[in-house]
Amino acid sequence: MTVSLIDPKTALVVIDLQQGIVSLPTVHPIGDVIKNASALADAFRRRGLPVVLVNVDGGAPGRTEQPRRSTPFPAGWTDLIPEINRQPGDIVVTKRTWGAFASTDLEHQLKALDVTQVVIAGVATATGVESTARQAYEQGFNVTLAIDAMTDLRPAAHDYSIAHVFPRLGETGTTKQIIDLLDHGSAGQ
Repeated sequence: MTVSLIDPKTALVVIDLQQGIVSLPTVHPIGDVIKNASALADAFRRRGLPVVLVNVDGGAPGRTEQPRRSTPFPAGWTDLIPEINRQPGDIVVTKRTWGAFASTDLEHQLKALDVTQVVIAGVATATGVESTARQAYEQGFNVTLAIDAMTDLRPAAHDYSIAHVFPRLGETGTTKQIIDLLDHGSAGQ
């Protein structure tokens, strides 16, 4: 299914487009993902809708089978990329888990703005993006996923999230489809 509606109070949530992550090898060219996420951010700002820029600085506690990073991130690793054009009115959230809602005040901030829907973009599709989408859905937000404004390090994980997980959490669409809905007044404006 493709995106059918943008609520009047919708926020864009951009996951982990930061210096330390955009240099990693991804399934899709990161330049295209950045270009699409930036276009979405510009469109939301033009409409006076909230833009949330999320970066990750650490991980959740607990044992895992795969080894975790034990050294600090290098300087600048968490810095948001300049192409996203951070503005003074943007909401910036630093997370230490995969999802942007767990252990942050993002839900509170969005609900204080009467936001009912989130459009999610960023890296990585099957971890940060999917976890944020799951948490948003569980908090009662309508969820839209900008599938050409996200990528992953693992092709199978990216494809599985888009084909099997996202349709159960919300609607999917391209950057163009989402911007078209914003521009043609579907947001009730």
